[in-house]
Parts: sequence; structure tokens; C-alpha cells
Amino acid sequence: MKKPQYDVAVIGGGVIGCAVARELSRYDMSVCLLERTEDVCSGTSKANSAIIHAGYDAPSGSLMAEMNVEGNRLMDRLAEELDIPFRRNGSLVLCFSEEDMPGLQALYVRGVANGVPQLRIISGEEVRRMEPNIADEVVAALYAPTGGIVCPFNMTVALAENAYENGAEFRFLTEVTEIRRDGELYELTVRSNGDGAVVCVKGAACGEGAGGTNRLIGAAVEGGEGTVTARFVVNAAGVYADRFHNMVSRRRISITPRRGSYCLLDREAGGHVDKTVFQLPGRYGKGVLVTPTIHGNLLIGPTAADIGDKEGTYTTAEELAEVTAKSACGVKDIPYRQVITSFAGLRAHEAGHEFILGEPEDAPGFFDAAGIESPGLSSAPAIGVRLAEEIARKAGAPLKERFIATRRGIPHVAALDREARAALIAERPDYGTIVCRCENVSEGEIVDSIRRPLGARSLDGIKRRVRQGMGRCQAGFCTPRTMEILSRETGIPMEKICKNRPGSEMICAAVTERKEQEHEIS
Repeated sequence: MKKPQYDVAVIGGGVIGCAVARELSRYDMSVCLLERTEDVCSGTSKANSAIIHAGYDAPSGSLMAEMNVEGNRLMDRLAEELDIPFRRNGSLVLCFSEEDMPGLQALYVRGVANGVPQLRIISGEEVRRMEPNIADEVVAALYAPTGGIVCPFNMTVALAENAYENGAEFRFLTEVTEIRRDGELYELTVRSNGDGAVVCVKGAACGEGAGGTNRLIGAAVEGGEGTVTARFVVNAAGVYADRFHNMVSRRRISITPRRGSYCLLDREAGGHVDKTVFQLPGRYGKGVLVTPTIHGNLLIGPTAADIGDKEGTYTTAEELAEVTAKSACGVKDIPYRQVITSFAGLRAHEAGHEFILGEPEDAPGFFDAAGIESPGLSSAPAIGVRLAEEIARKAGAPLKERFIATRRGIPHVAALDREARAALIAERPDYGTIVCRCENVSEGEIVDSIRRPLGARSLDGIKRRVRQGMGRCQAGFCTPRTMEILSRETGIPMEKICKNRPGSEMICAAVTERKEQEHEIS
């Protein structure tokens, strides 16, 4: 029988794919994650509400409910092990009229049935004592103390880094174009995007300054195409998961991209509410949430528009107007003039509005993680455990004798006390040079974001790891210096530095040549 390259191939480097890869790396199996872009957290996972749902919303008995509640329960340990910023700030669902109280009660009953702890219905007066900026019209609310906020970028990167440290291989700029079953194996046709696939293998040789983690193998893939063979496949491809499922199974599924638009407000507005504030769907329709972020901003949104474009992450004036209008219904005096950016993300809405997890009957060894829309971020830890256990059991794979459960993040110099900051700068002087003044991000942090396992190879990759460019000026001042650092550390020419994937280059070669000529003349 033909020998596979890997025991498991995971398609998709979002939070679900990385959670599955991390849990698979506990077992004595070879694991490879395939991602078509240049980095993890580049699709659905990069643009969402950044909240950990308590679990009262999903229908009782559904996979959504089960994975949400279990994923919420696992978050404390996961955050501690992987050094992920996480806080249980609690959530409120607002009710605006007595006639809508049965709906609030039904939500409470569902939450109790789902196993959500500490749920209770509180009066409008108690809500306003908790949150003085809640609208005067609110008559009651469902309060869930176990709701939380998290950094989805840090969470996804942390899961990926830990999977890598435990032996999982990552292939970036590698797009899966076809899957077929060959006996007991799956053969995946892959195509490299850009100049070649980037393969991250623990201990592989690498260029100077890149941390010993990444090596380019584009030349090894003839014609930009090749194959990957594996005993098992995990389909965690987000809005494209239906495409891969339908390649191997006669039972078709359909996923519609559901776009949600958001507005992000400056840190000065971050204390406007402390809890994550939802609105109970009622006679005025479904509202949008208002929540603090783990980094101290205020976030409002999302809208919900089903579209046909699986890459349609643009915003529209109409959707952003809906965000501001609906957020004002539940929370008063939101300082909209402090909006620093807007963005949109896509949710992978499956026609049956349910998670699809596990093997199709006619495709053994192919494991779906499809239709993972909200509460997908909250459910990721539990989905990772569930699928990894199922695959390991079917493979007969034992747990590794030595699994590295912990990972430490990049220190944020501005968050350290004076003594710790001085000690760090004495050891690493580049931590004393601030590059991003809005977020107080130092050169040392940017350098470490590049040199770490699965290090950043784009401006967005750096931003997701250390928040360079996420502040009030939205990278207006720090981009040139960050590009210089990225080029210096990786050897990527300035004209090939991308915002994210190939095709998003920041400058053209002609500009670089002119700058070099001016430098020579001077």
C-alpha cells in the first residue's frame, strides 16, 4: 500500500484548524496544516466579535450548544497554558418591553438546559446599576457571568505555535485545489501561491534572523503544483468547507458567506460598557452587540448580510449606518466620533444552521469541521478536542510521552512595571525603541513577532501578533519603519513586503530603485 506523507492533513489555518492541530499534536501522529494565505488567522477568524459566548443562544441538544458550553468551560485553562489574554466580563441580553419578557424567559430556560451556569434574569434597575449607559427603556436583562472577551488573533496564533512546538508542520501559501480518495489514503492536490509555499518544520534550517523556523520550498514544487497524501483529512476551511466536503461525499452541504460589519472605537471609549451587551430580538428586529475588547477598545456590530462572494469582506455605508443606529438602541451616548476603523468579516453559515462535525458516511477518514459560524470562536477548544480524539481513536494513536502544554507570548513593554521594563531593555535594547506610538509597540516586539515559531511574514502578520498599527492612526506613521524591520529580519526585498498575501505589496519596485539611486548620489 502507498505510504502517506502524513497521518493527518488539516485544511485551514483559522482558529478551528489550529485548535484541531494543537490537540492532534498531543498524539503520536504526523500532522500537517495547509493554509492558502501567508499566515494563520487570515480568514473568518481575523474579523469577528472577539467574545466567548456563555452558551444560552444555541438550540438545546445541538452541536452548537454542546461545543459552545464546553469550549467556554475550557477557556480558563487554555488561556493560562498558552498565555492568551482572556477575561470573563459577563454578558447581558437586553429586553425593552414587558411584552417581550416571554422571549427573555425562553432564552433563560434554554441556557439552563444547555448547562450554562449562574444564569439569571435581572431587572432594568439592576442592569443600569451594572451599566449606567444602558438605555432607559430596558426593563430587564438576561445576565450570564461566564461570558467573556478574548483576542482572536492571539488565540489562533497561540494554538498554532503550540501545535508547531509539538511537531505539527505548517504549509503556508499552499492552496488545496482537489481532494480524491486513493484506497485508504486521501490525495490532496495543492498549488503554491506567490513565489512558493512556505513550509514551517520544527528545527528546519532558515535564513539569518528568522528564528530558525521557516524554510522556502517553492522550487521543490514543480510548476507550482504538487500532492499531499494523508490517512485522515480535517476540513476546517471556513466558507470554503462545502467545496471540499462535496469533493468526497455525495451528501452535499451548502455554506453561504454571511457578512458582518463592525466599528471599532478608540481606547478612550473602552470603558463605556464593561459587559458584552446584546439585544433580545423583538418587534424592532435583532440588534447588534456593544462590547469592550480585551485590549481596551469598544466594539459595535455586526450586521448580517448573506452574500455570494466568499471573499466579500468589504464594508458598505448602509451596513455601517445600521451598526450605529442599532447599537444606540441598547446603549446610550456611544461616542461615535471616536471610531478609528471599520471592518467586515464572513461567517460560514450552513443551510441547516448547525455545526457539521465528523465523518460523512461515504467518506471515512474525512472529518468535517464545517458550518462553524458563531459561536465558532467560543467552540474552538472543544471542537479541537472532539475531532482529535475521534481521529486518534480511529488511527489507534497513543498520547505522546512528552507533550508541551504551555506557551509564552511576546512581552508587551508598555504593560510592564518600571523594574521589569528596565531589565528587559537592558537585555534587549530594541525593546526600548518605540515604533508604534499609538499602541506603544517596541522594535523588540516586532522583531520577536517575526523570529518566533511561525513568525510573521507580512504587515498584517505582525499586527495580529503585537498590535502594531491597530491604534488611533491605523498604521499611518509606523508602517515604513515596520517594513524596514520586516525586510531586515527576513531578507524579503522592500518591494515584496505585503500587507498580507501576495498581491498586496505596499510599494512598487520603481520606488525602491529611485530611493537606492538617491541614496547613492547622496
